[in-house]
Amino acid sequence: MNLIKVVQRLSLKSILVLLKLCLRFPLFVFPTVSATKKCMSVSNQHYGRSHYKNGPANAFRHAFWNYLIAKKCHLISKNKVRALIWSEKITDWHEEAFQNRELARKMDLHNNEVGRFIFLKYSSYAKNEVINILKQMTRASSKVDSNSNFANFKNKLVHIIDE
Repeated sequence: MNLIKVVQRLSLKSILVLLKLCLRFPLFVFPTVSATKKCMSVSNQHYGRSHYKNGPANAFRHAFWNYLIAKKCHLISKNKVRALIWSEKITDWHEEAFQNRELARKMDLHNNEVGRFIFLKYSSYAKNEVINILKQMTRASSKVDSNSNFANFKNKLVHIIDE
């Protein structure tokens, strides 16, 4: 990941919002970067490059990313609520800063929320156990379209395309 290229894609407003977030939660910045790198590594290991598409592997990546951010930030803060608030804020920021088509954005936000649910439910589990749980959920992921009511898929992963 080339940091300069990433920053060039951001608007000034997005950069300022990110700075504000990081100043409000400074201890969570490095765990979030670490969680992001680990998430990409695990996603590549289990799904190759398919997690970059809008299929089940992408659902896994978004859920695991949110789980990992919350998990690593909880280790720092010892406060689940604060770790979950940060995880939601930083991943919502990401979805806003790096615009996606509306359906893909809804899917990503939904799967991010599932990841935070997984953290709450399985925070005491080992990372490999959570990966296995998420892989099972990925296999059971539901295909959605623009007419789908995402509320019908509470705590379940969703995807747009079949792989």
